[in-house]
Amino acid sequence: MTVEEHARRHPEVWRRFSPRQTLVRYAWYVGIVFVALWSVRQLEIPWLYFLDAHVQAGDLLVRMFPPDWAFIEQVLDPLIETIHIATLGTAFTFIIAFPIAFLSARNTTYNDLTWLIGRFILVTSRSVNTVVWGLVFVAIFGPGPVAGIWAITARSIGFMGKLIAEAIEEVDGGTIEAIEATGASRLQVLWIGVLPQVLPIIWGTVIYRWDINIRESTVLGFVGAGGIGIILYSSINLFAWSEVGIIIIAIFVVVVFSEFVSAAVRQRIT
Repeated sequence: MTVEEHARRHPEVWRRFSPRQTLVRYAWYVGIVFVALWSVRQLEIPWLYFLDAHVQAGDLLVRMFPPDWAFIEQVLDPLIETIHIATLGTAFTFIIAFPIAFLSARNTTYNDLTWLIGRFILVTSRSVNTVVWGLVFVAIFGPGPVAGIWAITARSIGFMGKLIAEAIEEVDGGTIEAIEATGASRLQVLWIGVLPQVLPIIWGTVIYRWDINIRESTVLGFVGAGGIGIILYSSINLFAWSEVGIIIIAIFVVVVFSEFVSAAVRQRIT
């Protein structure tokens, strides 16, 4: 067989995926489309409302502007309270999540039981939304910022603990073995060998979570857990849209400020 005949009968065409991989990929695509269509069907979305949605949105914006700038005096205190809720919630989160992270890391936990306990706490924390935690702690502590602080804490433990635990599992094992070879105790190994390696990640995670908590704290007032959400909810119920406009602007300014602070601090740390 000549070279020309071989090339004609067996063309060398590069394919990224094998036929089996291609079939599996298209099966996934079909499955995703099926689930999406099924979800839309089950939700029974009233599509007619979309016809004038842009009109309603425009009317709402017209009612919000110009904002009631005189109302800013009543916004400042709840806005500062919102920042305090996020800050204290993040601080309590660090105190609680730090030891749980060491329990949840395979290379620092005591045994499988402690690892399961640590992971169970992290999963439970992340499984419940902040607003739901707010409802729980409002029932325990009553309405006010204390419920908001603990709602932020309960939600953030899973996030912060998981990231710190993953960082602990990725530390350099050679450093730990060298410290263990000197006869150091378990606590000394954690303090000298593990903690310095993960400390920048810990502080970066704390700042990042504080930035997120600023946003989440703004809606806790809807369930009575303190912060600016209380007067936002009240203004919406009273159809005081000019007040709603100034509240949204205030929230936007605080969120943008926290974003810049978070980015600057994390850049300095890393």
